[in-house]
Amino acid sequence: MDVILLKDVEKVGLRGDVVSVARGYARNFLLPRRLAEEATAARVPELRKRDGQRARHEAKTSDEAQTMAAALAKTELRFDVKAGPTGSLFGSVTPTDIADALWTQAKIRVDRRKIGIDNIKRIGRYDVPIDVFQDVRVEVKTLVVPEGGELPSEAELEAMEAAEQTAAEAEEVHEGPAIEELIAEEPEAPPEPAAEAEPEPDWRADADEALRG
Repeated sequence: MDVILLKDVEKVGLRGDVVSVARGYARNFLLPRRLAEEATAARVPELRKRDGQRARHEAKTSDEAQTMAAALAKTELRFDVKAGPTGSLFGSVTPTDIADALWTQAKIRVDRRKIGIDNIKRIGRYDVPIDVFQDVRVEVKTLVVPEGGELPSEAELEAMEAAEQTAAEAEEVHEGPAIEELIAEEPEAPPEPAAEAEPEPDWRADADEALRG
């Protein structure tokens, strides 16, 4: 089934992509969560037209790319996001989010597919690489800040991540080994002792007894 993604979906595609997925995955997950809509014959041409309009703002020559890269190098993005006590985000900052922020803040249009970073899932300071044009790459400073707060120091960020990792490892230990491991480690039962043989009758004693009688 073909759908148009309304948001970036990890391992599936970016917002605006037309992707083919299993019908059950679309019906039971993507569509109910408004992560995608059905790719109808009317919507796909509209999408292509919009992509073409956006592409007009992207760099078309090396000189334009160099000028754009110089502007991007001076740009600093900031995302205020909801995060847990150890710095993990409730959600993520995606390449599409970064492309949208660059257009909103700096009026610079870049292709989302040329943003060389996976979804950001922790607060922190990031240098996001962007291929503006062939052989023209720039890194954009990006801050992912907990909502209503300030960004901790690098040492604090490392300590928060280490604490989260320790907690995750402790949880794995608490849960214990998987049933398959228990079966594999189960010791073999000791062999049963051999049955004792019954003593053979003493025919000499029986003969003596008969003679005495």
